[in-house]
Amino acid sequence: MLKNNLRKKILNIRSKVDTLKNKIDFKKIFQLIKNQKNNKIIGGYFPVSNEIDDLEILNIFEKKKYKICLPVVKKNFDMDFYSFSFNDPLIVNKFGIPEPKKKNLLYPDIILIPMVAFDKNLNRLGYGGGYYDRLIEKLTKKKNIVKIGLAFSKQRIRYLPVSKYDKKMDYIVTEKYILK
Repeated sequence: MLKNNLRKKILNIRSKVDTLKNKIDFKKIFQLIKNQKNNKIIGGYFPVSNEIDDLEILNIFEKKKYKICLPVVKKNFDMDFYSFSFNDPLIVNKFGIPEPKKKNLLYPDIILIPMVAFDKNLNRLGYGGGYYDRLIEKLTKKKNIVKIGLAFSKQRIRYLPVSKYDKKMDYIVTEKYILK
């Protein structure tokens, strides 16, 4: 119940953020990703509901010959990443989120992850379905991945209750700072 109340409160705060005035400097993300050893496949997301817009940075990476992929929601709270190019058409899933057609399954080296809230310990609160937590669990069994949470600094809370299923981020990038 505590997480649901936090979600409502922080989503309300996020809905009032002026996304044009509070843009993330993508140079920060580019440097983070460039400095990683395995960094050729970047997983992003299609932003909805005032989430940090990562499409600009994904476009830059695609132009620099990185492989880009976006999540596709499946049954039973499952999700996988599929290749994506800005020339490809997208289809809208049952949640109203555009996603690529299921062509080439990819396992990203680095994942950009939207967040509802976060704390100083790199804990992330999502929308409550556990999609990213399950995906991270699955991917870490296949390879080392870097998890970068994207949020506005106003989404930071002092204490975030976590369970054994919740996955921490390696970095959290806001318009003001990077937590690591």
